[in-house]
Amino acid sequence: MRLKNKVSLITGASRGIGRAIAIKFASEGSNIILNYNRNESSALRICNEIEKMNVECLPVKADVSRKDDVGTMVKRSLDRFGYIDVLVNNAGIMITGTNRTEDLERMVGVNLYSMVYTIEALRENFMKRGGKIINIASVAGIVTSLTGTTFYSITKGAVITLTRRYAFDLGKYGVNVNAIAPGFIETDLTRKGKSDEEWRRTVEDISSKTALGRIGRPEDIANAAIFLASGESDFITGQVIVVDGGRQDFFTHSL
Repeated sequence: MRLKNKVSLITGASRGIGRAIAIKFASEGSNIILNYNRNESSALRICNEIEKMNVECLPVKADVSRKDDVGTMVKRSLDRFGYIDVLVNNAGIMITGTNRTEDLERMVGVNLYSMVYTIEALRENFMKRGGKIINIASVAGIVTSLTGTTFYSITKGAVITLTRRYAFDLGKYGVNVNAIAPGFIETDLTRKGKSDEEWRRTVEDISSKTALGRIGRPEDIANAAIFLASGESDFITGQVIVVDGGRQDFFTHSL
Protein backbone atom coordinates (compact mmCIF):
# COMPACT_ATOMS: atom_id res chain seq x y z
CA MET A 1 0.00 0.00 0.00
CA ARG A 2 2.45 2.61 -1.24
CA LEU A 3 -0.07 5.46 -1.07
CA LYS A 4 -2.01 4.49 2.05
CA ASN A 5 -4.06 7.42 3.40
CA LYS A 6 -2.78 9.75 0.67
CA VAL A 7 -5.02 12.04 -1.38
CA SER A 8 -4.45 12.18 -5.14
CA LEU A 9 -6.00 14.55 -7.67
CA ILE A 10 -5.97 13.19 -11.23
CA THR A 11 -7.19 15.33 -14.11
CA GLY A 12 -8.84 13.83 -17.17
CA ALA A 13 -9.48 10.60 -15.30
CA SER A 14 -12.78 9.40 -16.77
CA ARG A 15 -11.06 7.22 -19.39
CA GLY A 16 -7.78 5.94 -20.79
CA ILE A 17 -4.55 6.70 -19.01
CA GLY A 18 -6.21 8.84 -16.33
CA ARG A 19 -8.63 6.07 -15.45
CA ALA A 20 -5.81 3.52 -15.19
CA ILE A 21 -3.82 5.83 -12.92
CA ALA A 22 -6.82 6.49 -10.68
CA ILE A 23 -7.52 2.77 -10.25
CA LYS A 24 -3.84 1.97 -9.66
CA PHE A 25 -3.48 4.68 -7.03
CA ALA A 26 -6.66 3.55 -5.28
CA SER A 27 -5.40 -0.04 -5.21
CA GLU A 28 -2.33 1.29 -3.39
CA GLY A 29 -4.45 3.01 -0.72
CA SER A 30 -4.92 6.55 -2.03
CA ASN A 31 -8.15 8.48 -1.82
CA ILE A 32 -8.96 9.83 -5.27
CA ILE A 33 -10.23 13.14 -6.62
CA LEU A 34 -11.35 12.16 -10.10
CA ASN A 35 -11.60 15.08 -12.50
CA TYR A 36 -13.65 14.82 -15.66
CA ASN A 37 -15.05 17.31 -18.15
CA ARG A 38 -17.87 15.64 -20.08
CA ASN A 39 -18.32 11.96 -19.28
CA GLU A 40 -20.08 12.01 -15.92
CA SER A 41 -21.47 8.49 -16.21
CA SER A 42 -17.99 7.07 -16.75
CA ALA A 43 -16.58 9.11 -13.86
CA LEU A 44 -19.27 7.81 -11.52
CA ARG A 45 -18.69 4.22 -12.61
CA ILE A 46 -14.97 4.56 -11.94
CA CYS A 47 -15.59 6.13 -8.53
CA ASN A 48 -17.93 3.26 -7.68
CA GLU A 49 -15.19 0.80 -8.63
CA ILE A 50 -12.63 2.71 -6.60
CA GLU A 51 -14.77 2.90 -3.47
CA LYS A 52 -14.95 -0.90 -3.43
CA MET A 53 -11.23 -0.71 -2.57
CA ASN A 54 -12.08 0.94 0.77
CA VAL A 55 -10.89 4.39 -0.21
CA GLU A 56 -12.82 7.55 -1.00
CA CYS A 57 -13.45 8.92 -4.47
CA LEU A 58 -14.68 12.43 -5.22
CA PRO A 59 -15.76 13.03 -8.84
CA VAL A 60 -15.32 16.68 -9.85
CA LYS A 61 -16.50 18.11 -13.14
CA ALA A 62 -14.19 20.86 -14.43
CA ASP A 63 -12.79 22.11 -17.70
CA VAL A 64 -9.18 22.37 -16.60
CA SER A 65 -8.33 24.69 -19.49
CA ARG A 66 -10.38 27.31 -17.61
CA LYS A 67 -8.73 28.92 -14.60
CA ASP A 68 -12.01 29.50 -12.76
CA ASP A 69 -13.01 25.85 -13.16
CA VAL A 70 -9.66 24.75 -11.76
CA GLY A 71 -10.06 27.08 -8.78
CA THR A 72 -13.49 25.62 -8.03
CA MET A 73 -12.17 22.07 -8.42
CA VAL A 74 -9.31 22.67 -6.02
CA LYS A 75 -11.59 24.34 -3.47
CA ARG A 76 -14.01 21.41 -3.53
CA SER A 77 -11.11 19.00 -3.17
CA LEU A 78 -9.56 20.80 -0.21
CA ASP A 79 -12.96 21.28 1.44
CA ARG A 80 -13.48 17.50 1.25
CA PHE A 81 -10.03 16.22 2.19
CA GLY A 82 -8.14 19.19 3.64
CA TYR A 83 -5.00 18.58 1.59
CA ILE A 84 -3.63 16.93 -1.55
CA ASP A 85 -0.49 14.78 -1.59
CA VAL A 86 -0.25 13.89 -5.27
CA LEU A 87 -1.28 15.81 -8.38
CA VAL A 88 -1.36 14.04 -11.73
CA ASN A 89 -1.80 16.47 -14.61
CA ASN A 90 -3.13 14.00 -17.15
CA ALA A 91 -5.84 15.89 -19.07
CA GLY A 92 -4.87 16.39 -22.68
CA ILE A 93 -6.05 16.47 -26.26
CA MET A 94 -4.32 15.67 -29.54
CA ILE A 95 -5.23 17.22 -32.88
CA THR A 96 -2.95 16.00 -35.66
CA GLY A 97 -2.39 17.05 -39.24
CA THR A 98 -3.43 20.63 -38.62
CA ASN A 99 -1.95 24.07 -39.22
CA ARG A 100 -4.98 25.88 -37.83
CA THR A 101 -3.92 28.22 -35.05
CA GLU A 102 -7.32 27.65 -33.45
CA ASP A 103 -6.33 24.02 -32.91
CA LEU A 104 -3.02 25.10 -31.41
CA GLU A 105 -4.80 27.45 -29.01
CA ARG A 106 -7.15 24.67 -27.94
CA MET A 107 -4.28 22.26 -27.30
CA VAL A 108 -2.28 24.89 -25.44
CA GLY A 109 -5.28 25.46 -23.18
CA VAL A 110 -5.82 21.80 -22.31
CA ASN A 111 -2.28 20.42 -22.55
CA LEU A 112 -0.33 23.29 -21.02
CA TYR A 113 -2.38 26.00 -19.30
CA SER A 114 -4.32 23.37 -17.35
CA MET A 115 -1.10 22.21 -15.70
CA VAL A 116 -0.08 25.73 -14.77
CA TYR A 117 -3.53 26.45 -13.37
CA THR A 118 -3.65 23.31 -11.21
CA ILE A 119 -0.10 23.65 -9.90
CA GLU A 120 -0.57 27.32 -9.06
CA ALA A 121 -3.94 26.67 -7.42
CA LEU A 122 -2.22 24.05 -5.23
CA ARG A 123 1.05 25.91 -4.71
CA GLU A 124 0.30 26.83 -1.09
CA ASN A 125 -0.84 23.28 -0.34
CA PHE A 126 2.41 21.83 -1.69
CA MET A 127 4.60 24.46 -0.06
CA LYS A 128 3.13 23.51 3.32
CA ARG A 129 3.14 19.73 2.90
CA GLY A 130 5.55 18.76 0.16
CA GLY A 131 4.25 16.13 -2.23
CA LYS A 132 4.44 14.76 -5.73
CA ILE A 133 3.45 16.34 -9.05
CA ILE A 134 3.37 14.17 -12.16
CA ASN A 135 2.79 15.70 -15.58
CA ILE A 136 1.82 13.54 -18.54
CA ALA A 137 3.89 14.67 -21.53
CA SER A 138 4.53 12.62 -24.69
CA VAL A 139 7.36 11.30 -26.80
CA ALA A 140 6.11 13.90 -29.30
CA GLY A 141 7.55 16.52 -26.98
CA ILE A 142 11.01 14.99 -27.40
CA VAL A 143 11.04 13.69 -30.97
CA THR A 144 10.72 16.17 -33.83
CA SER A 145 10.15 13.71 -36.67
CA LEU A 146 6.59 12.54 -35.98
CA THR A 147 4.53 13.51 -39.03
CA GLY A 148 1.49 15.71 -38.49
CA THR A 149 2.19 16.53 -34.85
CA THR A 150 3.82 19.97 -35.05
CA PHE A 151 1.34 21.83 -32.86
CA TYR A 152 0.78 18.90 -30.51
CA SER A 153 4.54 18.46 -30.12
CA ILE A 154 4.94 22.15 -29.27
CA THR A 155 2.52 21.78 -26.35
CA LYS A 156 4.11 18.60 -25.04
CA GLY A 157 7.62 20.03 -25.35
CA ALA A 158 6.40 22.92 -23.22
CA VAL A 159 5.12 20.43 -20.63
CA ILE A 160 8.64 19.04 -20.29
CA THR A 161 10.10 22.52 -19.77
CA LEU A 162 7.32 23.32 -17.30
CA THR A 163 8.14 20.15 -15.36
CA ARG A 164 11.81 21.02 -15.02
CA ARG A 165 11.14 24.62 -14.01
CA TYR A 166 8.62 23.68 -11.32
CA ALA A 167 11.02 21.02 -10.04
CA PHE A 168 13.52 23.80 -9.32
CA ASP A 169 10.90 26.23 -8.01
CA LEU A 170 9.25 23.79 -5.59
CA GLY A 171 12.09 21.47 -4.68
CA LYS A 172 13.03 23.45 -1.58
CA TYR A 173 9.57 22.71 -0.20
CA GLY A 174 9.98 18.96 -0.57
CA VAL A 175 7.98 18.72 -3.78
CA ASN A 176 9.04 16.28 -6.49
CA VAL A 177 7.96 17.27 -10.00
CA ASN A 178 8.44 14.76 -12.80
CA ALA A 179 6.93 13.91 -16.17
CA ILE A 180 6.01 10.74 -18.00
CA ALA A 181 6.33 10.70 -21.79
CA PRO A 182 4.14 7.90 -23.16
CA GLY A 183 4.74 6.39 -26.55
CA PHE A 184 1.89 4.86 -28.54
CA ILE A 185 -0.74 3.75 -26.02
CA GLU A 186 -4.05 2.07 -26.81
CA THR A 187 -6.74 4.54 -25.74
CA ASP A 188 -9.93 6.04 -27.11
CA LEU A 189 -7.75 8.88 -28.38
CA THR A 190 -5.46 6.68 -30.48
CA ARG A 191 -8.28 4.45 -31.76
CA LYS A 192 -10.54 7.35 -32.71
CA GLY A 193 -11.62 7.36 -36.35
CA LYS A 194 -9.99 4.03 -37.23
CA SER A 195 -11.82 0.99 -38.55
CA ASP A 196 -10.96 -2.41 -37.06
CA GLU A 197 -8.70 -3.13 -40.04
CA GLU A 198 -6.99 0.27 -39.82
CA TRP A 199 -6.41 -0.27 -36.12
CA ARG A 200 -4.97 -3.76 -36.74
CA ARG A 201 -2.52 -2.35 -39.27
CA THR A 202 -1.57 0.49 -36.92
CA VAL A 203 -0.87 -1.92 -34.08
CA GLU A 204 1.25 -4.13 -36.33
CA ASP A 205 3.20 -1.15 -37.66
CA ILE A 206 3.96 0.39 -34.27
CA SER A 207 4.68 -2.95 -32.62
CA SER A 208 7.27 -3.74 -35.29
CA LYS A 209 9.12 -0.55 -34.35
CA THR A 210 9.45 -1.27 -30.62
CA ALA A 211 12.10 -3.32 -28.91
CA LEU A 212 9.39 -5.07 -26.88
CA GLY A 213 7.26 -5.84 -29.93
CA ARG A 214 3.96 -4.36 -28.76
CA ILE A 215 2.08 -1.11 -28.24
CA GLY A 216 1.48 0.29 -24.80
CA ARG A 217 -1.47 -0.09 -22.46
CA PRO A 218 -2.79 2.57 -20.05
CA GLU A 219 -1.62 0.35 -17.20
CA ASP A 220 1.97 0.72 -18.41
CA ILE A 221 1.72 4.46 -17.72
CA ALA A 222 -0.06 3.88 -14.41
CA ASN A 223 2.82 1.67 -13.26
CA ALA A 224 5.31 4.47 -13.92
CA ALA A 225 3.02 6.96 -12.21
CA ILE A 226 2.71 4.93 -9.02
CA PHE A 227 6.50 4.82 -8.75
CA LEU A 228 6.73 8.59 -9.12
CA ALA A 229 3.90 9.12 -6.61
CA SER A 230 5.41 6.84 -3.97
CA GLY A 231 8.27 7.24 -1.54
CA GLU A 232 10.41 5.13 -3.86
CA SER A 233 11.04 8.23 -5.99
CA ASP A 234 11.82 10.67 -3.19
CA PHE A 235 15.24 11.57 -4.64
CA ILE A 236 14.04 11.97 -8.22
CA THR A 237 12.83 15.30 -9.57
CA GLY A 238 12.86 17.27 -12.81
CA GLN A 239 13.00 14.05 -14.85
CA VAL A 240 11.13 12.74 -17.87
CA ILE A 241 10.48 9.01 -17.87
CA VAL A 242 9.86 7.68 -21.38
CA VAL A 243 7.44 4.74 -21.52
CA ASP A 244 7.37 3.71 -25.17
CA GLY A 245 8.44 0.06 -25.33
CA GLY A 246 11.86 1.00 -26.70
CA ARG A 247 11.01 2.66 -30.00
CA GLN A 248 13.66 1.80 -32.57
CA ASP A 249 12.65 4.31 -35.25
CA PHE A 250 13.67 7.25 -33.06
CA PHE A 251 15.55 7.88 -29.83
CA THR A 252 13.78 9.31 -26.79
CA HIS A 253 16.36 8.76 -24.08
CA SER A 254 17.24 11.72 -21.88
CA LEU A 255 20.83 12.86 -22.10
